[in-house]
Amino acid sequence: MNAVLPSSNKLDLQGLIHAIAQANADDSMNNPLKPEQWDTLSAYLQPCSLAAGQLLFSQGASDRTLYLVESGSLSVHYEDEKGRLRMAIVPAGSVVGEGGFFSHRPRSATVQAAAPSKLWALTALRFTELSNRQPGIALSLAMAAGAVLSKRLGNRRRRVAST
Repeated sequence: MNAVLPSSNKLDLQGLIHAIAQANADDSMNNPLKPEQWDTLSAYLQPCSLAAGQLLFSQGASDRTLYLVESGSLSVHYEDEKGRLRMAIVPAGSVVGEGGFFSHRPRSATVQAAAPSKLWALTALRFTELSNRQPGIALSLAMAAGAVLSKRLGNRRRRVAST
């Protein structure tokens, strides 16, 4: 049964939808959903705001949350024994956290806000609920995030930036 959650739990994702439509980076996410599907998905997402310089997650963390970037930009750093190397800037209209989301492995890099940023978080638990209640939406979103991961892995310079 595909239960629809009450409309009071739905959030306005118009800024995110617009950011995805306007994104032009090589690894931007394509819009995987119809307007009514975004409305349904909103009940599964949690808004998250970061100040410039604020950490989203650290390399090695065991979190599987996928983040959709509505505004701002995020800096991805890989930390090795010699120090910290900036790998990529993730702009609005893309995702971050896709590596841990799919692999169930610790985060491969540290991500922090390069500018004030608004994100939408999809936890592994909420994605499981979405998969059970709205499998078509979950599949479309997973395929779009998987396409971003594939683009990043295909780019040698940004390969380590898959978080």
